[in-house]
Amino acid sequence: MNLPLHWRILIALVAAVIAGSFFGDSEALLKVCGTVGTLFLNALKMLIVPLILSALINGLIGGAEQGGLGRLGALTFGFYVGTGLLAILTGLAWANLLTPGIVNGMPAAPLLGLSSDANAVITQVQEKGAQDLWGVIVRLVPTNPVEAAAKGDMLGLVTFGLLFGWALSQLPGSLRDNQGAFWKGVYEAMIRITALVMKAAPIGVFAIVTGTVAKTGLAALQPLAVFMAAVVLGLLTHAFVVLPLVLKLVARVPAFALHRAMAPALLTAFSTSSSNATLPLTMDCIENKAKVPRRVSGFVLPIGANVNTDGSALYECVAAIFIAQAYGLNLSFAAQFTIVALALITAVGVAGIPSASLVAIAVILSAIGLPLEGVGLILAVDRVLDMCRTALNVLGDSSATIVVARLSGEDGVLEQPALKR
Repeated sequence: MNLPLHWRILIALVAAVIAGSFFGDSEALLKVCGTVGTLFLNALKMLIVPLILSALINGLIGGAEQGGLGRLGALTFGFYVGTGLLAILTGLAWANLLTPGIVNGMPAAPLLGLSSDANAVITQVQEKGAQDLWGVIVRLVPTNPVEAAAKGDMLGLVTFGLLFGWALSQLPGSLRDNQGAFWKGVYEAMIRITALVMKAAPIGVFAIVTGTVAKTGLAALQPLAVFMAAVVLGLLTHAFVVLPLVLKLVARVPAFALHRAMAPALLTAFSTSSSNATLPLTMDCIENKAKVPRRVSGFVLPIGANVNTDGSALYECVAAIFIAQAYGLNLSFAAQFTIVALALITAVGVAGIPSASLVAIAVILSAIGLPLEGVGLILAVDRVLDMCRTALNVLGDSSATIVVARLSGEDGVLEQPALKR
C-alpha cells in the first residue's frame, strides 16, 4: 500500500518517539541515527544553491513572457509583495511574543537535542555580519557570485539571480528562448531531485527525532508545541484580521463573502497541501461564485499559485526566529531585517516545490549564520503546518484577485458595485 508522504512522516515520528524512549541507551542506534540524520540534512543543503538560482531566473523570464509589467501586473505584484510583508511581520510578532525557543527562561537547545555549541553559533552569526545593518546591505552585492554560492552567502546569490534573470528577460527572441529553456530545465530537474530527497523524509525524521528523544526525553515536544502554536496563530491572524482589513479598506468588500465563495477551494488546499493542484477549483470558485471576470482571474491566479505564498513566508520567519531563540540568540534589528527580506524573496523563489519551505528555511539560517540541524526537528511537524499555510496561500491568491478586479473597475465582484475611479 502506497501511503501518502504525510502519513509516512507521522508513522516515522511515532516510531522515533518509541525507539528513542526504549532504546535510547544504545550507542550503536544513536550513531546510526546521527549519520542518517546528517546525510538527510546534507541532502537539503545540496539543493539550496541550484534550486533558488534556477527558480528566481525561471520566474523572471516567465513573468516577462506573460507580459506581467502592465497595470494588471503592477497591481498583482504590488498586492503580493505588500501582503507577503505583512504576513512575515505578523509571524515575527507572534514568534517574539510566544518565544517558542525559550523554555522556563532558558534556551531550548538542550531540550531539542541541538548539538552545536551556543557560543560558537553566536560567533558565527556575528561573523556573518547579521549584527550590522550596513554589513547586510554590503553583502547584497557579491564580488564573486560563485564564491557567494560556495560560502552559502544567499543574500548576494539572490541579488545576482534577480539581476541575471532580469537581464535574460530583456534579451531578443531566440537568445531569451534558449536561455529560458535551459533554466526551465534546471528548475524542473531540481524539482525532481527535491521530490526524491523528500521521499527519504520519513527516514530522516526517524533518525533525527530518535536521537533527540534518546538524549532529552519527551521534553523536546514542549517547544515544538509552542512553535506550532506561534505559526497557527500567525496564520489565523493574517487570514481573519490582516486580509479582511485589506479587502475592506482597499477593495471595499466584506471578507466573509469571499470566505463563503472560496470554501471548497480552501478545504481542498488544506487537504492536498498544494496550491497548484487546487488552482482549477480556485479559478472555478473565483469566477462562478465571486463573479470575477476571467481576464483578471486568468492572469492573477496562475501567477499567485507560484508567487503569492503568504503562509509559507510567515512560517519561514517563525521557524528561523524559533531556532535562533533556541540557541539563546537575541537577534538584532539587522538580523531580523535579514530574516524578513529573505523570507519574502525565498517564499517566491521556491514556490510550488514540495516541502519548499524547508529549503527556504535552510537558506535563511545559512544567511544569518545558524546551523541547519533545527530543520530536522521542524520537519517532524511540517506536514500539519503545511496544510494550514497552503490554505492561507490560496486565500491570499483569491484576495489578490478580488482587489485587482475591484481596482480595475470591475463591478459585480462579490455582488459589489464598481469602485469610483
